[in-house]
Amino acid sequence: MPAVRFLLAALGIVSIAGLGSSGSGGVQIVYRNPTGPITAFTEDGSLLAWFEPGRHACNAVHVLSLSGVRVTLPRPGTANVTCRWSVGGGPVRLAVAEKTGGALWTLHQRAQVVLDYVVGAAAGEPLERRFDQVAHTPAGAGLWLGGIAGSGSTLVYAVTTVAYVDQVGCLSGGSCRLKLAGGAIHRVVDRHNPVIPGTGPAVAVATAAGRVAYVPASGVGAKGLPVASAAHPIEVVAAEDGTPVARIEPTGVPLGVALAPHVLALIERQAGGRVVVSWYDPLTATLLGSVGVPPKTSSRLAVSDDVIAYRVGRVVYGIAAATGSVHRIVTAPVTPVGFAVEADTLTWAENIRGKGRICTVAAG
Repeated sequence: MPAVRFLLAALGIVSIAGLGSSGSGGVQIVYRNPTGPITAFTEDGSLLAWFEPGRHACNAVHVLSLSGVRVTLPRPGTANVTCRWSVGGGPVRLAVAEKTGGALWTLHQRAQVVLDYVVGAAAGEPLERRFDQVAHTPAGAGLWLGGIAGSGSTLVYAVTTVAYVDQVGCLSGGSCRLKLAGGAIHRVVDRHNPVIPGTGPAVAVATAAGRVAYVPASGVGAKGLPVASAAHPIEVVAAEDGTPVARIEPTGVPLGVALAPHVLALIERQAGGRVVVSWYDPLTATLLGSVGVPPKTSSRLAVSDDVIAYRVGRVVYGIAAATGSVHRIVTAPVTPVGFAVEADTLTWAENIRGKGRICTVAAG
């Protein structure tokens, strides 16, 4: 039985009607937020996590276990940057790791510099830990966040460095052309954030089963934005020491990546503008299947060894990894904040009339 089903049993949640439509059974509400919206959501195994902006209290990350135990991070009443951050200044990214109970999240702002704080905490160590300040100028020079991810005992984030080709020339009125100047995947270990050896700049990252997959940055786009290329393979490495596991040759420009123990999924834009979801064996780099999807498909994917989920507007579709057959999982009443797949269950967050809730439905 999937972890979410255990959670539903523990919390006494029952199926409800009228929430949305799916081809796989009724939608269930796992959690209702009585005070306001949910701005980020993620899941790993038996843990659900969401970011709740504070209206009359601190912003906080909430982690809910299958036993029904809920932990608030950082610990309420402690000094931390999360508490009073203006989350309206940009998107919050969130990751959680089941085995450690740790969470990692980002706080974004746009001012004289574009800044992402990378911060985290864990159930056993609920004080906020500030791991990085990833900042670049509005023109694009500096550090760019390439994503965060969590799974098992692994929490990671990606950083890419962009610099002027000729900074002196730019300051004197010459060309201000930008270039990639470095970057790496960082692994969060207790209060430290070491670089995973051998990794480079990235535009997206995912993790599962002690492995990390990342989409390498291959160039610089508008305003310094690091971009990917079909010419650069997706790298799969061991999270602990960077040992190479596989190099996956994409069929187009990678737009997003998701990883399960035995499936790596990519959303790719091919020549001519066609968009596909392709999935691969992350150990052998073998292409297992590919399905065309609408051009407006979100770059965010969710994957288990059985199902690859993608979103088009309010509709989440599933691809059976074994057969490549596509089915509609659910049409949500509003655009989901985030979604995840564990085994045969899809879970997502949504905001209805200013109040957040977390829902689940069978994904198979």
